[in-house]
Amino acid sequence: MTFRALADPTRRDILQLLAGREMTIADVAERFDMTRAAVKKHLTVLSDGGLITVETRGRTRVNRINRTGFAPVLSWLDYFDSFWDDRLDALKSAIEKDRQ
Repeated sequence: MTFRALADPTRRDILQLLAGREMTIADVAERFDMTRAAVKKHLTVLSDGGLITVETRGRTRVNRINRTGFAPVLSWLDYFDSFWDDRLDALKSAIEKDRQ
């Protein structure tokens, strides 16, 4: 669900907004040319993906970024970072060996 949530550019834009401060659905909707219902759907996908948390305060739902929700993404990227480090180290060794 996390990667599905990140796949959409609008949701990535929403995450950038929420990285600065918590916002209501209305706050987020003001910044996009779409209905509040459409914004709510995006926020639901982000919440289902664990990237944001939603807190109910009276009749208002406040959305905020959930930094721990990015752990699966960071883990996935870390795997490829290590993969490429190993590959590039092997290439460097092969080039240095060939020069000798």
